[in-house]
Amino acid sequence: MTLLAYYPHEWYTSTEIAPSLNMNPALIRKELKSLKDGGLIESKEGKNGGVRLIRPAKDILLSDIFSSVKGSSHVLNLSSNVPDVTCKIGGQINEKLLAIFDKVDNAIVDVLKSQTLEEFKNQF
Repeated sequence: MTLLAYYPHEWYTSTEIAPSLNMNPALIRKELKSLKDGGLIESKEGKNGGVRLIRPAKDILLSDIFSSVKGSSHVLNLSSNVPDVTCKIGGQINEKLLAIFDKVDNAIVDVLKSQTLEEFKNQF
């Protein structure tokens, strides 16, 4: 998103973005889909296609980006192990952890709401 904010009128492909993040273009495409579904970027197919910001970086909060790529999952995740429901601790652990995970997610969003993509971009 920072790259797109730097060059708002350019169209970038996942293959062009990937080297900057040292990531596989397929993973970039997955994140770009989330950003598009979140209404933050637009895409164009074809030879001169790619993605770009759909609105100015000054109008995009970092929390908008976070929410788009995070989806409905928590930043922290429960173990895939199923706890013993007959245990005093195990029977309640997931419920108690999820309450903490909600607080963590909310704290992150609160911090990210305080900065726009434009402000973040200007740090580079």
